[in-house]
Parts: sequence; structure tokens; C-alpha cells
Amino acid sequence: MSKKEDAGAAAALEYRKLVPADLERVVAIDASRSGQQRRAYFERRLCTALGAPELHVQFGALRDGVLVGFVMARTAQGEFGRDAPALRMEVIDVQPDARHLGAGLGLLAQLEAWCARRGLEQIRSQAHWKHHSVLEFFDRAGFSFGRNHVIDCEVHDGRLVAAGGPEAPQEQVERTEVDYSGPAANDYEALPRDRVDVRTLTANDAADIARIDRRVTGRERTAYLRQLVDEAMNDSSIRVSLVARVDGIVRGFVMAKTDYGDFGRTEPVAEIDTIGVDPDSARGGVGSALLSQLFVNLQALQVERVETLVARDNLDLLNFLYRCGFGPSERLGFVKQLT
Repeated sequence: MSKKEDAGAAAALEYRKLVPADLERVVAIDASRSGQQRRAYFERRLCTALGAPELHVQFGALRDGVLVGFVMARTAQGEFGRDAPALRMEVIDVQPDARHLGAGLGLLAQLEAWCARRGLEQIRSQAHWKHHSVLEFFDRAGFSFGRNHVIDCEVHDGRLVAAGGPEAPQEQVERTEVDYSGPAANDYEALPRDRVDVRTLTANDAADIARIDRRVTGRERTAYLRQLVDEAMNDSSIRVSLVARVDGIVRGFVMAKTDYGDFGRTEPVAEIDTIGVDPDSARGGVGSALLSQLFVNLQALQVERVETLVARDNLDLLNFLYRCGFGPSERLGFVKQLT
């Protein structure tokens, strides 16, 4: 096809927001690349977007009325102590025989227009360093390396111990429930369970989480944190967010979720969005207890890796997580500045 014909075909593409009826086409387009049917993941993402349209945006590209590409994104406004909201582009894909039509850039343009209407200044995403076609797309689309580090950790027995274990700094990191966080015996019995009681997050913990966050950050982010709690309760196949109590009072929390599809992943991964410890308990082993219990839970769920994103100048948090076993990921963070 000539360049003129390419331009004409690209102009013939139409764009609109995804609707539930697009599910089967979305699954088929994704499977053409990944080789896997991830229907449950995309069904959950579509439903979540319909329930919270102010936070989620999903567009489709159509040729002759047939969906040939799609993009899924959501706002991120408070992870890891950030102030400025941004858009997190989690999935973008175009079926193989339509990739020469410019649908990917067209879908990105739809996101940029959506951001402009809402005052968002950045689009962020990630990719594995070996996914060369994705890296080439980010280059053509005007993305650059992000300022944050993607770090991860393999989940296995004995990752943390209580005695002498690292302690979390006084800063923030960014369904059907299976609760493995009860007081039953496990590989981390050495943790001081009589002093740090780690349990699965409940909706009633939102106020305590907001209280700790205000003490740590000095900012009022109750609405954002309630959003995270709502997602932890409703927008995850397995609930893995935790709170830690000392003498019956919530002194710390970790907001995490299992991920079966964002950023092109095809294996289950856990993502830590936020971790916070009350300054009054900064030396009490709360941060280590939270991560220890998280590793126990993830191992029981057969999730082999946990990942998070940390600002490169957040040295205290990076030091804590590195001492907990985290290290540089093979995934890279990218950002497109819109203003």
C-alpha cells in the first residue's frame, strides 16, 4: 500500500469510547498478540470503567464499523506521594493487519484530548525492555524515560524477618476475597504478632489510612485514599491490601493489587500502590510486618513477583525496599509531557 493509500486508510478510522459489546473483539485483538485469552481481565476493566467514568477512559479504533484497536487508561493522582494528577496508560493494542493505519497514534491522540479537557499534564506507561515494538511506538509517540524507578522483588519464603529487619521510612510508596492474613501460623511466625497485627484491609479502615497519610505527607488526600480503598475492595480479583494494628490501633497500611494484564503482562504480578506507617510507630517494625505478610499472602496465591514504582530521589523509600529484597526491574517507565 502506498503512503497516500496509508493516509487515506488512517483517515477512514473512527474513534469512540469502548462499550460492553466490544469485549469479544478486545479479547480477540489482545490474543492475537499475547497468544492467550484474557477475557476475565478485560471484562473487569470494562466494568470498572463504566462504574467510574471520571477516573477511567477507554477508546476504540474502528475500520468499517469493526473494532481494530483499543486503549485503556486511568487517572493516577496520589501514588507515591505525587501531587500532580496524570493518566496511566495500561493497555494499547491494534490487530496485526491494521497496525500500518496509524491506529495506535490515533488512540493516543484521543487520550491526549481527554487529558486536555481535564487538565492532566502527563501520560505515563511501562514496557519490558525486550518488547522492541512497544519501545519503538513510545519513541514515535513522543514518550521519554520517566523519572521514577520500576523495581520488583521475587516472592519466596524467608524474604523478611522481624528481628533486625528493615523499617519503612515515614513516606508514601504509589470481588471475592481470599483472606490469608489471619493469625494462623506461617513462615513468618518470628514476627511480633502480639505487637503488630496485620490483617486484610476493610472498608472501615479508610479513615485510619487517611489519618496516617495526613501525618506522613502533611496533605489532605482523603478522597484519593477512599478511591484506593474502594478499588481494593471491588476492583481486584483477589484482595491483598493490608493494615497493621498495634494495641488495636491502625498504625500502617499497604495498598496493593494483583494484576493479570496491565502493560502487556501475561503472568500474575502484584503491584504496590502505596505504603504508609504512622510516624509514632516508625521504629516498631510495622513496615517490615506489612511486607512480610504481603509476601506470605502472595505466595499462597501463587503470585511470584511484586512490583512498585518509586521516585528516583526518594532515597529513604528506595533504601527500605532494596533492603527488603527489591531491585531494578526489567520493565521501564515512560512519560509523555503534554504541556
